[in-house]
Amino acid sequence: MKRKTYLRLLILAGFAIGGAVVLPFQMTQRAQTATSFEKTILPFLNENCVYCHNAKKQSGGLNLESFKTAESLSQQRDSWDHILQKIQTGEMPPKGTPKPEHAEVQRIITYLEAEFARLDKLVKPDPGRVTARRLNRAEYNNTVRDLLGVDIKPADTFPQDDSGYGFDNIGDVLSLSPVLMEKYLTAAENVARTAIYGIPAMKPSVVEIRPQGRKIEPKFTPLAEYDTTGLGLPNALHTTHRFPVEAEYTFRLYLNGARPAGSDAVKFAVWIDGKQVQARELDPEGGAAFDENRQVFDSFTLDFRAKVPAGEHWVAASALNLFDGLPPSYNGANPSKKTQPKPPEFKERPDLSPEINKRRRAAFEAKLNEKVPVNTVRVNRVDIGGPYNQVVGASIESKKKVFSCGHLDGKHQAGCAQKIIANLAHRAYRRPVSAGEIEPLLNLVTMAQKKGDTFEEGICVAVQAILVSPHFLFRLEQDRLPASTATDVPSYRIGQHELASRLSYFLWSSMPDEELLQAADQGTLRKPLILKAQIQRMLKDEKAKALVENFGGQWLELRKLESTKPDRERFPEYDDYLRMSIRRETEMFIESIVREDKSILDFIDGKYSYLNERLAALYKVPGVRGPEFRKVSLAGNPQRAGIITHASVLTVSSYTTRTSPVLRGKWILENILNAPPPAPPPDVPTLDESKIGATLTLRQQLEEHRKNPTCASCHSRLDPLGFGLEKFDAIGVWRTMDGKLPIDDSGELPDGRKFSGPEELRSILRADRNAFAQCLTEKLLTYGLGRGLERYDKPAIKKIAASVAANEFRFSSLVLEIVNSLPFQMRRGVKTT
Repeated sequence: MKRKTYLRLLILAGFAIGGAVVLPFQMTQRAQTATSFEKTILPFLNENCVYCHNAKKQSGGLNLESFKTAESLSQQRDSWDHILQKIQTGEMPPKGTPKPEHAEVQRIITYLEAEFARLDKLVKPDPGRVTARRLNRAEYNNTVRDLLGVDIKPADTFPQDDSGYGFDNIGDVLSLSPVLMEKYLTAAENVARTAIYGIPAMKPSVVEIRPQGRKIEPKFTPLAEYDTTGLGLPNALHTTHRFPVEAEYTFRLYLNGARPAGSDAVKFAVWIDGKQVQARELDPEGGAAFDENRQVFDSFTLDFRAKVPAGEHWVAASALNLFDGLPPSYNGANPSKKTQPKPPEFKERPDLSPEINKRRRAAFEAKLNEKVPVNTVRVNRVDIGGPYNQVVGASIESKKKVFSCGHLDGKHQAGCAQKIIANLAHRAYRRPVSAGEIEPLLNLVTMAQKKGDTFEEGICVAVQAILVSPHFLFRLEQDRLPASTATDVPSYRIGQHELASRLSYFLWSSMPDEELLQAADQGTLRKPLILKAQIQRMLKDEKAKALVENFGGQWLELRKLESTKPDRERFPEYDDYLRMSIRRETEMFIESIVREDKSILDFIDGKYSYLNERLAALYKVPGVRGPEFRKVSLAGNPQRAGIITHASVLTVSSYTTRTSPVLRGKWILENILNAPPPAPPPDVPTLDESKIGATLTLRQQLEEHRKNPTCASCHSRLDPLGFGLEKFDAIGVWRTMDGKLPIDDSGELPDGRKFSGPEELRSILRADRNAFAQCLTEKLLTYGLGRGLERYDKPAIKKIAASVAANEFRFSSLVLEIVNSLPFQMRRGVKTT
């Protein structure tokens, strides 16, 4: 027999033998699965589930008659996933029915999880496909900043981005309307001209800032301990304001209120981003503005002037040391050393009877002896004027980013345009560019110069063209073409530059920087050590604040704070300063976990936070003075730890007039436990608000509500979690009474676990750390991919979450595992058949 024929027979025999071995193995495994299913699952279903979920009752729309074979595990996988979740959370069997033993439940859970893992391995991995999507508003602003050194936030004028799956960077919902296209054209011109020439000299204008309605309770006795900056008092004014250019601006303060006669002058200050930029004194005695025993500040103004960088800044105006410098009779700190004014004398009127003069004298003396409130002086309005002495011309940063061959004031070498355009296009398109793409842009420069325009103007026109190119406006990923019309393209790894873009928009909401692009250009970015080093570098970079603001702000619903308006009558302490403070606390908490690579479990029960004096007063944490935020231990404040007790979270999960255990329970299920409830039915009855805190506690009202069978199934999960936070009011202040009634903050979960108060609730949530790790994995993967997750993503999610748990739940390990995952690194091929 010839050698080749002999080898061919051996190979064929090998395949035949292999097939003979594999086929019986698969058949044996299926038989074992069927037997195991019949012995393990069927008895459990028959004993605990079928009574309600049969062909006749179909409770919850589920009929288990068709779930009695092992094949149903794969054929009806979505339903089985739902069944497993209900068993894991203890919701099924429901309360009021006999509960199986804990060991039996765990045996069922272990069996189903193992079977699902086995079935997942039989399915070919699918990385999914990310829709080509435009830059959202935050990404556009950040990208033009990093591309051209222009930080004028042009996208703030664009239409609002739609959201999907909880985030506003999802390709399927980011549409491109004609209005937005017009905005792109306008923005391209403004951005290009700002990069090349700077912002033209602007005509000064005045913007009037008034505080939202605020209530100042009069105090007749000075406080011994208080925020001497005045920023934490309701007398101050706070706002965020966008300054269009770097320049000098004026701040005119309009004052209101009164002080006891004989008080020292009051010092007022203007603050930018928490730093005092200027302070001035005002003594109303100089204006002879007296009303018997008080100095009146009405109609007084003070003018300030300060240089402010371009961009959005927190602006505040306050009265300093408001409770100091009072007359000695008020017994305050640092009393006034002024000679106290001589009280006016009573003058009788001879034309009036003695009885009337007697009553007049009594009224006069009562007024003279009346204590004047010591805290009513306030900043009632601020007018911001400018810009003056504007810094003109292109910024140094813009010149560096645009004129890569150096800016020579109109004198450029012949090849300079080529170098500039090639560099800009490479960075703007986030990939190598061909000569065919560069040539039309160079032609624009040449055409401008032929018309008599300057070299700079030609570059400006070319930059505008780059900024309206689909390659800039969209995050495009190249599809691989099939070998023929009858051939499907298998899943494939995305390119190095596509990986760089996915990574930079994930962590920075912006384009890759020079170091990241260079690694992609060299083809080394995907190397494990290089990729890990890049991720660690990027998380420590200042630009990682975008992950805090854009991911954290949407995951934890912090953006809702801008539209959440707690009732001013019920919560007079809630003002713009407190709103900004509670948001900043949570952002700094997230930022510390991201940049210091802490455990993600700190989100559940981290016993520290970041407070300024105003927020510390709200939390009753002593020893914090001044407007600066600093890390503060909460060890002495056991009811507070982790984000669920942050005032920001407690505020957005409340109504404007009261707390909501339902909303807070829903927030925990969605953002911590990864078990979102279904939407409520349309005919849900409302609670009787008039009874809450008067005849019934909110808890008692909800217990009545749960007697409705339609409501009970969901509220058995929602309400207990919310009850654990009920001693925090609607803006996060700790309390023990709801109106006239004591608060019960105990709860029992569907699986029988009981707790009392937020501390014990957090212990339960930490015990469910794997559920939280999977929840945060899903949220971050959705955000990082820019698409919703599907069932085929679950193996990757479980793998990521397990690896994070094995790495002490470090945040960087979560990011690294996501970036190295199949959905992030690969793309589903095109199907042609």
